[in-house]
Amino acid sequence: MPIVVDIDVMLARRKMAVGDLAARIGITPANLAVLKNGRAKAVRFTTLDALCEALDCQPGDLLRWEPAEETGG
Repeated sequence: MPIVVDIDVMLARRKMAVGDLAARIGITPANLAVLKNGRAKAVRFTTLDALCEALDCQPGDLLRWEPAEETGG
């Protein structure tokens, strides 16, 4: 998927555990894992807002776009 989620990067920079972040933003650790592993189909703006507040960052610190690799044919 061309959207890459960098929550792990921000967690490491803030020296914060996944469980702590999940508790701070009010979602389950399992749902946070789905998001941080790039398996989520969507993210609510309220969740993105909570992530940015808890991690003291901008949305662009958490999400980035990478073009999909083209397959030869």
